[in-house]
Amino acid sequence: MKTALTGIKPTNIPHLGNYLGAIRPALALSESYRTAYFIADYHALTTVRSPTDLRRFVYDVAATWLACGLDPDKTLFYRQSDVVEVFELTWILSCLLATGQLERGHAYKDALAKGESPNAGIFNYPVLMAADILLYDTDLVPVGRDQKQHLELCRDVALRFNHLYGETLVVPDALIGDAPLVPGTDGTKMSKSKGNSIPLFESSKTLKKAVMSIATTSEPLEAPKDPEGSTVVALYRQVAGDEAAQVLEAKLRAGGYGWGHAKQDLLEALEAELGPKRERFHALRKDEALLDRLLAQGAEKAREKARATMDRVRRAIGIRG
Repeated sequence: MKTALTGIKPTNIPHLGNYLGAIRPALALSESYRTAYFIADYHALTTVRSPTDLRRFVYDVAATWLACGLDPDKTLFYRQSDVVEVFELTWILSCLLATGQLERGHAYKDALAKGESPNAGIFNYPVLMAADILLYDTDLVPVGRDQKQHLELCRDVALRFNHLYGETLVVPDALIGDAPLVPGTDGTKMSKSKGNSIPLFESSKTLKKAVMSIATTSEPLEAPKDPEGSTVVALYRQVAGDEAAQVLEAKLRAGGYGWGHAKQDLLEALEAELGPKRERFHALRKDEALLDRLLAQGAEKAREKARATMDRVRRAIGIRG
């Protein structure tokens, strides 16, 4: 069975867009692949400066994925920082990459275009990401089309290593996801930084407030309404499925059914999907000792695999472990 690996950067508490666009599709992979999920806490250091926030975000992410259905008995789940071998491999890979490759990195180029002075972590981010992947003999990496560049660099350095030192590293392939864009309350891509996100595990009252704030047109109740381009309809389809969404669209087109009714239907669908997970999340989030224990158990398994990879790598380059 092939291995699929997913990294989760803990830079904020996950919202509905993260769940629909990343968490739910990633967890579905466990039905067909051997899966590994890791919390990329060292990657988060490029932007997160508060130790308190970073610790909190790690627990938030861990509790979220577990509440959404991740089974640590069936999949590998660990903190990146608990596997020190990743940093040794990062250095080895960096010695095989040209600085020009890193200068073409999306995040680094975007920061320069904005007039910023990006830190070295942003510059070297793709190398650490490559080490995250190659350390576990990963076959497939789920990525969006806009992230494919990072995986291409990973493949390039793995092929270069194998060319120089012999077949040592597994060269991964991209698994291009087809998860749809999740719109926020203003119709643009849902993002915590934009203030247009819908909370995942806040109270029912807070969830209702967010749903009712979704921007819509203002036709009279009795007038037919065009569902095309509607954020309410788009979210409802992603939560309830195509068949239910078609019923919603028909009611809107018929008239006598307002956007308030559609939002209420969306709210009920969200409660059905998220309500049980919300209870599980809050129970897990209160037990940080349990989360630490589960992550430590995963890290022990991850380090066993990482040590085996590094033994091969050290022998290949002439540094015996």
